Amino acid sequence: MPKTKTAEKSARSAARKAERNKAIRSSTRTEVAKAEKLVTGKKSEDAQAAVVQAISSLDKAARKKVIHRNTAARKKSRLMKKLNASNKKAS
Repeated sequence: MPKTKTAEKSARSAARKAERNKAIRSSTRTEVAKAEKLVTGKKSEDAQAAVVQAISSLDKAARKKVIHRNTAARKKSRLMKKLNASNKKAS
């Protein structure tokens, strides 16, 4: 239990931020998973759109400091690498 009033306020603030961050992190993971699933599939147009959406979601999470910017960059890089490999394999 917090001992001071400022510690109580800090705990409440941390709880609010954790709740917000959880929602953002969850939606970002969903977008990335959806994009990866489509990349492994056969529909390249849908995969391209999903990757763009996932990258946008990662950028927003990094901008709001929910995830570290290097983590976002790494995930975007790996996603694009998979997309390019599947496009190369298809053609």
